[in-house]
Amino acid sequence: MSFVLHEQAYRQIKAISDRLTRDANAKVVFLVDKNGLLIAASGDVQNIDTTSLASLAAGNIAATGGLAQLIGEREFSNLFHEGDRDNIHITLVDGRVILVIIFDKRSSLGLVRLRVKRASEEVKRVFTEMEKESQASEEASILDEITDDDIDNLFAD
Repeated sequence: MSFVLHEQAYRQIKAISDRLTRDANAKVVFLVDKNGLLIAASGDVQNIDTTSLASLAAGNIAATGGLAQLIGEREFSNLFHEGDRDNIHITLVDGRVILVIIFDKRSSLGLVRLRVKRASEEVKRVFTEMEKESQASEEASILDEITDDDIDNLFAD
């Protein structure tokens, strides 16, 4: 999926990720496209290689997608990695984008999953609206390219 992220949509996505960071008591929240490109980040990202994290999260989703197919599943949309200090929760939102949450002992998996559910629905709405706007724009541009001569030639005997 390719898309153009306009400023208004970016602000909506950033607000969702900021709220998720706060509500889930997370250290960091990332929104990544399936190609591994970082869309938005919230929280304490200063000590994190965001490019590598985004790319590896997308690779993780791709790898687990392969595992899912091997056992007859469509996909695994939620992944959880538990570490000594930090944990990572990864969610595939509507098959379009990846939501990555890094959290520590100040939060819990239950709280993160609860907050991710709401945030995922909000992100899905933003991307659905972006897709509708993109389709409308494409249709409008096709119609703009048709001239009166093209119409006359189409209906000429």
